[in-house]
Amino acid sequence: QVQLVESGGGLVQAGGSLRLSCAASGGTFSNYGMNWFRQAPGKEREFVATINWSGGTTRYADSVKGRFTISRDNAKNTVYLQMNSLKPEDTAVYYCARGVTGAYDYWGQGTQVTVSS
Repeated sequence: QVQLVESGGGLVQAGGSLRLSCAASGGTFSNYGMNWFRQAPGKEREFVATINWSGGTTRYADSVKGRFTISRDNAKNTVYLQMNSLKPEDTAVYYCARGVTGAYDYWGQGTQVTVSS
């Protein structure tokens, strides 16, 4: 059974940085694209970033482009989200998910990111 466990969230001031990690167990991690989503209070879950199986292709939501970087280490079965120049509007629960657009089969439990102004 596949499990995804996020970590690295916390409270940070605007302009600061955080690095989120999502550790996968079960399944063959390197076969799958991985993704980050977020959900702010009262809002729908939204796409943040995706990375293909090899790490060679990435894509970002316009709202985070140039500030966030998704990466992966297939030897460690882990995907990362480096978040720089954080803004209060980045406050949300961040989730990782396995799969490709429209076909996400496993989700983590989420990690809270709070950015204070």
